[in-house]
Amino acid sequence: MSEQSFQRPSPLSSNDTLLVCIFFAAIIHTALILGINFSKPKADKTSKSIEITLVTKEAKKAPEKAEFLAQSNQIGAGEKLDKPTPAAQQLASTGTQRQQPPRQKVIKQQSVQRQQILTQKKAKQKIQLTEKTKTTTEKSKPKISMEALNRQIAELGAKIRYQKPSSDQNRIKFVNSVSAHKYLAAQYVIDWQRKVESTGNLNYPAFAKRPGFSSSLTLDVGINPDGSIYNVRIRKSSGYPALDEAAKRIVRVSAPFPALPNELLQELDILVITRVWKFSDETGLHTR
Repeated sequence: MSEQSFQRPSPLSSNDTLLVCIFFAAIIHTALILGINFSKPKADKTSKSIEITLVTKEAKKAPEKAEFLAQSNQIGAGEKLDKPTPAAQQLASTGTQRQQPPRQKVIKQQSVQRQQILTQKKAKQKIQLTEKTKTTTEKSKPKISMEALNRQIAELGAKIRYQKPSSDQNRIKFVNSVSAHKYLAAQYVIDWQRKVESTGNLNYPAFAKRPGFSSSLTLDVGINPDGSIYNVRIRKSSGYPALDEAAKRIVRVSAPFPALPNELLQELDILVITRVWKFSDETGLHTR
């Protein structure tokens, strides 16, 4: 038998060991990567909706077989198979929507607005017209002296006193206002008229002696109980101040007059005689 030599295998080197480890590590990581699955998460299944009926009238006893869910017990009536419809509920107004006004209301509002516009225009025109009239009046107003103004005030005061006597002067009466003793007043006026005409023709104003002259005036003469003059007032002027003053002077020259009859004094204290005085170059002074 021949002698054979057996050689023992040599151990792996350090480099070979490192390569083997890397190889197995790569296999393990590849298996891990390929074994992991990435998928989209699935949504949870939604639960089925439940129909609930709102009960408006509650029953004391629960029904044997309930077909619907409700907040209270209710026993159905009738043979209708349809599901009951809950009563309509009115939602509270949120204030964001406004109810449209009816057509008649809109027309009425438009009519009122037009009327207001027309009224404002008329008021504005009236104010403008008033201001224009006032301006025109102020421009055309004649200037009057203080003396003439005082004379007008005095005449107006006398006119008021004669025509509308106050409570203190309610016994001042015109001849045509005497009631109980008209005949006495009429006779007194006739005598007074004769005396005034006689005195006036004797003292006829030279102003009225011009050829063709003719003019008239109305004079109020108040007589006191003793026949003296209470007041003399020109009711209607002749247009000639000199002739008006001449008539007053004739009355003063003719005074005093006869005293008033006692019968008249029972009704009045002052007798007012109103006569129209006519001056003419042909007939002289004549009163009526």
